[in-house]
Parts: sequence; C-alpha cells; structure tokens
Amino acid sequence: MTVKYSNHYYSAICGTLYQRGELWRFSTKAVVKRPRTMALGLAYIVIGVITFILYVKWRQSYWKRKGVPSADPDFLLGDNTKILTNKESLGEISVKRYKKFKAEGQKHAGFYNFLQPVYFPLDLNIIKQIMQQDANYFASHATYHSPDDVLSNHLFSLEGEHWKELRAKLTPAFTSGKLKMMFETLTQKTVGLEKAVSQMVDKNEPFVLKEFLCNFTTDVIASCGFGIESDCLGDPNDAFRRAGKKIFEARPFKFALLSLISWDLLPKLGYKHFPSELTNFFTDVVTSTIKHREDNRIFRKDFMHLLLQLKNQGVLTDDDKVVGSGKGKGVLSESDIIAQCFVFFIAGFETSSSTMTFTMLELAQHQDIQDKLRKEILEVLAKHDGKITYDGIMEMPYLDKVICEALRKFPPLPIIPRRCTKTYKVPGTDLVLEQGTDVQIPVWAIQNDPEYYENPENFDPERFSEENKAGRPEYAFFPFGAGPRACIGLRLGKLETKVGLIALLRNFKFTVNKKTPFPIEMDKRGFISTIQGDLWVDAVRI
Repeated sequence: MTVKYSNHYYSAICGTLYQRGELWRFSTKAVVKRPRTMALGLAYIVIGVITFILYVKWRQSYWKRKGVPSADPDFLLGDNTKILTNKESLGEISVKRYKKFKAEGQKHAGFYNFLQPVYFPLDLNIIKQIMQQDANYFASHATYHSPDDVLSNHLFSLEGEHWKELRAKLTPAFTSGKLKMMFETLTQKTVGLEKAVSQMVDKNEPFVLKEFLCNFTTDVIASCGFGIESDCLGDPNDAFRRAGKKIFEARPFKFALLSLISWDLLPKLGYKHFPSELTNFFTDVVTSTIKHREDNRIFRKDFMHLLLQLKNQGVLTDDDKVVGSGKGKGVLSESDIIAQCFVFFIAGFETSSSTMTFTMLELAQHQDIQDKLRKEILEVLAKHDGKITYDGIMEMPYLDKVICEALRKFPPLPIIPRRCTKTYKVPGTDLVLEQGTDVQIPVWAIQNDPEYYENPENFDPERFSEENKAGRPEYAFFPFGAGPRACIGLRLGKLETKVGLIALLRNFKFTVNKKTPFPIEMDKRGFISTIQGDLWVDAVRI
C-alpha cells in the first residue's frame, strides 16, 4: 500500500527540521550522497574493466609463459577474428599458421580459441605420439556433449570409458561382411543419380554438380542409416535435405558460448547444441522406424538393422532377426540409436559429397586422368556383367588412388581436434600440457606440405602407388584421423564415394564449365572442407 502525505503534513515536517537547525544538513546530505554513490559505482566499474582486461591478457599470455611460440592474439577473440568475420576458413588459417612456424623451424606452436589455449603440433613424430602411442592422454575430440542433449551423445563427441564402450559395440557394424550386406542398398541410389544427370545432359545445359552429389549422398544415408526412401535427387526440398542444410548452418554465437562457458554449466542454462526442430526430426524418424520394424519384424540390409540387433540382442549376427529370442542383453538404448544415426547422417552425407565434389573438380580439369579412370571402371564392370559389385570395386586400384589424391589435397576435416584428458609431457620437448588443453592437428597443411609431396598443388594419383607411399612418413596422410579414434566409418565413406563416381564416369564425360569461378575458394563458414560457390560442369554421354 502506498502512503500519501498532504502538503500541510510535509510543511510541518520541514518546519520542525528548520527549527532544530537540521533542514540544511538534511538537504546537504542528500545532495552530497548522490555524487559519492555515483563516484563509487564508477570506481567499481573501472576496477572491474581493468581486472577483466588484465585477466584476458594473462590468459592470452599462456603460451608465452610456457615458452611456446605463438602469434599475438586479438583481444578476447584470440585467433578467431577472421573466422568469425568470414574472411578465412578454418583450414586456410591452419595452413598459414603451419607455414609460418615451420619456416621458423618450430616443432610446435600455440594459439587461442578466445581465451582457451590450443596446442598446435607440426612435427610428425609428436603427432604420431598424440594420435597413436599416447592416445589415452587425448581421449576426447573436444566436441560438446551432454546427457540432456540427445543428438550430442554420438561416438565422435563422447570420451573416456563411455566412448570406449560404445566404440567396441559399434566396430563390428563396419566390418567387410557388414559393408557387403549394405552394399545393395547403397547401389540402388545410383539409379536416381544417373537419371538426374541424364536429364541435364538431354537439356544440353551446364549444371551444378555439387548439389547433385549432396542430394545423392543424402539419399544414400537416409536409406542405409534410417531405412527411409528419401528422394532428394527428385525433390531437393526433401525433409532430409533440409535437415542436412540446417545442420551445417553457421552458428557463431554458439561457437563463442562453447569456447567461453563451462560445458558443465551450459545444460543448466538450457543450452542445446542443435535447434529443437533438428532434434525433433531425427528423434521422430528414428523412433518411428524402430517401432515399425520391431512391431512388424521387418528386416532390411542397412545400418539401422545392425543397431536394432545391438539394442535387442546385444550382438550382431548375419541373420535377419530384428527382435531377439529374449536371451540376449541389449547394449544400446533408443537414445543411443538416435545419436548414432544422427552422426552417421552427418559424416555420411557431407564428407562423402565434398570428397566426390573435389574429385570431380580435378577429373573435369584433367581429362587424361578421367579417361584412364573410366577405362579401368569399364574394364572391371565388363567382368561383372556391367553391374557395380563390391568385389568389382576392390579390383579398381586406380580409382582408390584418385580418391586418395583428392583426400590429400582436400581432406574433409582440415584439422583434427583432440583434448588433453590428463597431464602430458610432449616427447622431445620440455613442454607439459595441462589437462583440458585443446589440440588441433593440421591435416590439410601437412598433406599439402612440399616436404612430403612435391608440387602439392598438382593432382597426381600416382602419389599413392605402393612405391610412393612407402617413401613417405606414416603420418603424412591421415584424412580420416589415425589411432584408436580414427573415423569408424571411413571404409563405408570411401565405398559410398567410389560407387557414386563409378555411376557418373561409366556413362558420362565431364568438363568444367566457364561459370565455375577460378581459383577455387573454400567455404569460410564450415568446419568441413567444401567449395565456396558452385561447381558448374558440362557433361556428355560416352
């Protein structure tokens, strides 16, 4: 309740104070108190700002205090300014950093992700130790995950014992036998790819090959991973294609949050790494597929079948059982399946489509290599009644060389992230990495280093002849990582890429159209290497 005083009452109070000689003191104190309060508040603000500046400067002097070479970081942003302003891609920055410090004869360097120090090894022996011999010290990809965020709990982001257990459960799903089982499902999608390209050839018009390949790999993964027959090649606005585009939208604000705020605190603040519409989409797709298959005991040769076996039987078998006898103990929950299908989708569609795009870019520019590869493809297919078969693909060594060379020039991940999970002394140095220190391994820079590849800008598949491979250091080529945390699906990814290239090259000859901008630039926004803009090609039937 608000109490209101009359003017008479107020005058009476003032009169009493005046008679006591206190009115002047009363008004003076009120006037004096306000400036003092303001001055004190301003002092607190100044002290706070100075403290913050000193704290940032101290955090960003970490590598200097450690005696590790580093460039001067931008205040607060560290070495992220050009990434956040879309001036350079992560890969391009990594290559420049690598060249700078290698020219100085350094084995390693350091930089800053905002205030977070990041270790940057250049020496291949150090990299081998981190990724292989001492991998137990780096049992993390430094990727956000939370039990409350279902899409974040996939194999790539997990760490420690949880990762080790899940990796052991999923590894049998990617054996040669299981890949052969899924092969027919994979090759069925080449029909749509060939049809889509044929329609453009009939129009005698140039077309954007990159988009065709994205649609193809999305259809493949929707079919193999989810058992869903999407048709992105026929309908570019298909729900799976929209989801794929949504996943790779730039999110600089979230990037900053993950770098500046404790990951233990973020879930309490309601943080979700992906938009709710993505979470709802993948959750609905997976749960409805699981229910439909279990209720109707439907068998299909795909990745989902293998996950259902792990859920219901606890082991993978070569039979068509979706629901076990009840004796087996499941080792995957429904939430586990949602998360693994999600990362299977990410890895299977984007990395494979980008690898195919870069390969076709090089083949369209080098007709001699394209013709040689097509000759191999047609000769092998003739031995297998014109059909694309698993065994036939294993008989195409030049195809493997071509893809490896594309992966060398344009690895899907320009850097491979790790996080130090326990105190580690870097071999051959005095440096001790503290627990929680992030690591970025410069794959793209190493694979384009003239020390390991003469004239690295040239596209030469013969770099991957057995003789040439034997003459290079082991860790001069690792586009899918290495050691215990190497990509579990690398063989499936290469197989998908090979099938797509065979389908294109056995029927069509490709050249680069003048609409394609040269020199090629990399997308500045993404974590995965992709072309900025469009790859326009012309194609004719052979």
